[in-house]
Amino acid sequence: MKYNVDKNGYYGDFGGAYIPEMLYPNISELKENYLKIISEPKFKKDFNLLLKKYVGRPTPLYFAERLSNKYNTKIYLKREDLCHTGAHKINNTIGQILLAKRLGKNRIIAETGAGQHGVATATVCALMGVKCVIYMGEIDIKRQAPNVARMKMLGAEVKSAKSGSKTLKDATNEAIRDWINNPVDTHYIIGSVVGPHPYPDMVARFQSVISDEIKTQLLNTENRDYPDYLIACVGGGSNAAGLYYNYLENKNVKIIAVEAAGKGISSGESAATSILGKEGIIHGSKTLLMQNKDGQITEPYSISAGLDYPGIGPMHANLYRSKRAEFVSVTDDEAMNWGLTLSQMEGIIPAIETAHAFSVLDTMNFKPSDIIVFNCSGRGDKDLDTYINYFKI
Repeated sequence: MKYNVDKNGYYGDFGGAYIPEMLYPNISELKENYLKIISEPKFKKDFNLLLKKYVGRPTPLYFAERLSNKYNTKIYLKREDLCHTGAHKINNTIGQILLAKRLGKNRIIAETGAGQHGVATATVCALMGVKCVIYMGEIDIKRQAPNVARMKMLGAEVKSAKSGSKTLKDATNEAIRDWINNPVDTHYIIGSVVGPHPYPDMVARFQSVISDEIKTQLLNTENRDYPDYLIACVGGGSNAAGLYYNYLENKNVKIIAVEAAGKGISSGESAATSILGKEGIIHGSKTLLMQNKDGQITEPYSISAGLDYPGIGPMHANLYRSKRAEFVSVTDDEAMNWGLTLSQMEGIIPAIETAHAFSVLDTMNFKPSDIIVFNCSGRGDKDLDTYINYFKI
């Protein structure tokens, strides 16, 4: 079975492009050109140079000695938190801004939840001198104030989404409306492996630099280029897609995706899409989606602003359905406690999204010889207020 996208834009049963007629020209333009453009030698040279000189790649693959000793196994952290702007999101925005410029677009829009994608988009727009508008849920604007300030400092206009749950889903809705109204000069930089084809594939390709580097780094440290386990948090799932990308067909590698259970799977306040979701259409693609019996989207909840999305990307939906990946759900409390544990055991304060992934160490048994790679997808700076309030620091 193949786990990457097919020629029709599907991952098994999931994917496609379910879009309003007004967006067909934009999506068609992208679909017809993205593979050709990103395979051009000049594009590759520009992309790789910016990743190296501007983003700071390659990021380290760090052996977490204290964690490894405690859990009697080999634990490595892929340090995407050390990227410029503090998360993996910049890998994709660099790629998409270069693509947009080659398509002649002079205005960029984006959605953001935790704010990391918004900051990464505002950053590359400032770098390239392109107008930037970021849509963000009203609730997320309040809980991610430092990132809102960064976007504004970088010259972006931040627009508040006041409908629905006032979080990531609603910010995405507003961004899509903007794109419908400005189809000619505007490129929409989607931040995760969601949305209509070709976005899930395009974002995954730009993020695949993560697993590209891991192959080389493991070869140098462990004399083989693959781990036994890859573990990442999944909301929409771009950090996970980048981590898994080059190992999808390697059955020696077990894939674990960690979702946000919020206040508990059965609490009515959760974002554990694989367990709670059914097939449906959201933001232009068919995927697993939290919805009621009438097909209306159920509002997701997570203490983490980057994981409270009611669906997962179609690549991840297929990994779940095909059982290629094991999906685990983790509560707010478990994730927050792991944020503190990682801080005090390894001197790394993780984003709350990232902290979810580490909770599997408390529920799974690993062998001493196992090589485990966690994607340390983002820094916790943006979440300090949430940590302070939770732990009464």
